Amino acid sequence: MHLYRRLLQFIKPYWTRLAGAMVCMLFVSAATSATAYLVKPVLDDIFFQRDLDRLKLLPLVIVGLFVFKGIFDYGQAYLMSYVGQRIIADLREKIYNHLQSLSLSFFTRNPTGVLMSRITNDVTLIQGAVTDAVTGLLKDFFTIIGLVGVIFYTDWKLAIAAVVVFPLAIYPIVNFGRKLRSYSARSQTTMGDISTILLETISGSRIVKAFNMEDYERKRFAKENRRLLGIIMKSVRVRAISHPLMETLGGLGIAFIVFYGGYNVIKGVSTPGTFFSFLAALLMLYEPVKRLSGVNNAIQQGLAAASRIFEVLDTVPEIRSKPGAKVLSSVPKGIEYQNVSFKYEEDWVLKNINFHIKAGEMVAFVGASGGGKTTLVNLLPRFYDVSSGRVLIDGWDIRDVTVGSLRGMIGIVTQQTILFNDTVKNNIAYGKIDQPFEEIVKAAQAAYAHGFIQNLPRGYDTIIGEQGVKLSGGERQRISIARALLKNAPILILDEATSSLDSESEIEVQKALEFLMQGRTTLVIAHRLSTIRKADRIVVINNGIIVEEGTHEELLEKEGEYRRLYLLQFIDSDLEKANGLENGQRLSVIS
Repeated sequence: MHLYRRLLQFIKPYWTRLAGAMVCMLFVSAATSATAYLVKPVLDDIFFQRDLDRLKLLPLVIVGLFVFKGIFDYGQAYLMSYVGQRIIADLREKIYNHLQSLSLSFFTRNPTGVLMSRITNDVTLIQGAVTDAVTGLLKDFFTIIGLVGVIFYTDWKLAIAAVVVFPLAIYPIVNFGRKLRSYSARSQTTMGDISTILLETISGSRIVKAFNMEDYERKRFAKENRRLLGIIMKSVRVRAISHPLMETLGGLGIAFIVFYGGYNVIKGVSTPGTFFSFLAALLMLYEPVKRLSGVNNAIQQGLAAASRIFEVLDTVPEIRSKPGAKVLSSVPKGIEYQNVSFKYEEDWVLKNINFHIKAGEMVAFVGASGGGKTTLVNLLPRFYDVSSGRVLIDGWDIRDVTVGSLRGMIGIVTQQTILFNDTVKNNIAYGKIDQPFEEIVKAAQAAYAHGFIQNLPRGYDTIIGEQGVKLSGGERQRISIARALLKNAPILILDEATSSLDSESEIEVQKALEFLMQGRTTLVIAHRLSTIRKADRIVVINNGIIVEEGTHEELLEKEGEYRRLYLLQFIDSDLEKANGLENGQRLSVIS
């Protein structure tokens, strides 16, 4: 009930339409009850007394009653559907908006396919619980109340005997509902796993085919699909048995009423009209009571989905602005890491990091893979928060400034270029969608992207496909650089922006990056050390610790970790001459 009450909180904005729907339902129930009650005067006053004048009016009354019922039935169906659909739309939007506010760590813990399943599949199940179930529940409730009133008014003794069966019908409804909720929760979890497999194999189809893993992926999908089938069939069995069980209980009740009521008519205790009016009302009453079982099943499935959805909505963002946080408005004059340490779960990724970057300085971070370089720069835009220590901009702890103003000061270009299935123009303008087209073109020109964009089928209006699949790697990267240029942020993060490119593409992208870095405070992560020789300072990180710091020339002279990395990449005849190394010396350095 707590879950359902929480779900029904979404109805509040639409209470007027809900009230209108309930009024319509009252009239529908009244018309249904009147139809049952009409049997008594029709039999006793018209047929048995052979009243022709009243008989002539009867068709008009019947037609009028059904027209009346039809009008209000349409009204309640439309209004309740409107309320239900709006609730689902609001809920889906609320989930999506909340997902946008959550931290990166949340998405690290939860597979994309599972989250997609919650927004699509789970919300669809809630739609049944809110729209269909609420409509059916209210409509059947009012109908039951009206018909119970008719049977008690017609013959209260017989009515008491009839309602004895009702408690017997409630037990299977409740019991089956509990089982269905359990099965529904399991099926939704499995559906999330299937969505994850679909997302991985479709987006990674090139790798699947390259490694001849089609059969493996077929078997993996088939295993989860059969597991889902098994769970669904269990719920089907529960739903299937609930209907014949309700039919049997209803048949027993009606058989008893027919015998007992017929006996009273034969003995002269009751009139045929009274008995058939009672029987008609009872038969009409049986249908809404029976439908309650189906309504309860839909509600239980919806509640299982609601618990998963509220689990997401109740997740508190780890990264958010403090109350009264400062807004960064001026161009930052310096960045400082003070005794910064960071751990992911139980593993320390960074340990006691200290350095300072001046405005306009280019600082490169190098080291072996897994050393903590990307984590280090991800702390600056607060993708994660430090476990201990502080990151400062102009003396302000970044946790004391608004997240929006902090990230507004930072432009990012990564190795994994994130583009959207949209036009080139909209991808460049992402983050600054109100920019004039002329500014977008200028950014593309500065990123050396304007030339190839003009050669696309529709130029800047060309749809580039999911993740920019219709473009080459170098073209995608230059679109990404143009996007960063248009943002015009004073701080720039380059995370291995050229490591996945061929030599020809790297030259074009490197020229664009050099233009992008002009006048900006730049943090560069690079595996290709050729791209950072011009850096003002190079910081070498190994196992989460800064082991060296200096310019390219200073670090080469130290003969430490940087020199080892450099020689591993650039041992050739030119390098040997530049460093005065002979072949034997070279081999000794490598070993």
